[in-house]
Amino acid sequence: MTVQTAPVTADTFKGQVDPDWCPGCGDFGVLKSLMGACAELKIAPHDLMVVSGIGCSSNLPGFIHSYGVHSLHGRSVAVASGIKLANQDLNVVITGGDGDGFGIGVGHFIHAMRRNLDVTYIVMDNQVYGLTTGQVSPTSEKGMVTKTSPKGNAEWPVNPIAMALISGATYVARGFSGEPKQLTEILRRGIAHKGFSFIDVFSPCVTYNKQNTYPWFKSNIYNLEEKGHDASKLDAALARSLEWGEKKIPIGVFYETTARRTYQEEDPVFAVGSLVKQPLGVTPELGRKLIAETM
Repeated sequence: MTVQTAPVTADTFKGQVDPDWCPGCGDFGVLKSLMGACAELKIAPHDLMVVSGIGCSSNLPGFIHSYGVHSLHGRSVAVASGIKLANQDLNVVITGGDGDGFGIGVGHFIHAMRRNLDVTYIVMDNQVYGLTTGQVSPTSEKGMVTKTSPKGNAEWPVNPIAMALISGATYVARGFSGEPKQLTEILRRGIAHKGFSFIDVFSPCVTYNKQNTYPWFKSNIYNLEEKGHDASKLDAALARSLEWGEKKIPIGVFYETTARRTYQEEDPVFAVGSLVKQPLGVTPELGRKLIAETM
């Protein structure tokens, strides 16, 4: 991870455009914690790439001072994978929502974890499609009433924590926008981790989700660290990932291991370093010819 010696604060990452989320949206807390985590790691803005898909949360790259790509719906992990493989010196952070990541984008999500790509994926999980005004999402609870489930959601929600654990992510955590200090630390550890880091963040939608609210989460979550959870044990993490219900929803770091090598370490192509810094072996004449043929 590249760092800079000049002073870095959270304000270093303040973007030129102010966030336009609904007042009270949990995504404000995620943005603040992400900026704080990057400041603690002393990452220079030019060494940070934030990639997103489509959704309320996916507007985040426009609100942070760094490189950024606002990509296609469900394709943020694929785009981020290409960026990281081309320039492994960049700190690549993916930001998105539960619909973008666990719906249309779930295939990319699973395979990136299987490969153990060295990226950080932050999902702002509000259990509803917020940008399209309140439809049922992959993490909406069974029976939840939304615009597309007026008689109650008939589907069981996906379990992103369990999915990440069995798919091969080497850092798996869950945070809550209402616990900013803990969330900043979770994000800091995730970005510093070498391997695929997945952080599911309860980020309440105050406009369209009247069920999973700040008070609801406050009364039902508990801190894994306070229960003596051993994050080095996969079986213990899996057991905790299945916990859900009144006063028993865990937040914190479920699992962390450095036992697996990253995809970049496994593939000999990347032994020479970042691909973008390698000579192309193309003469100026050939370069002009190639441009002429493709333009």
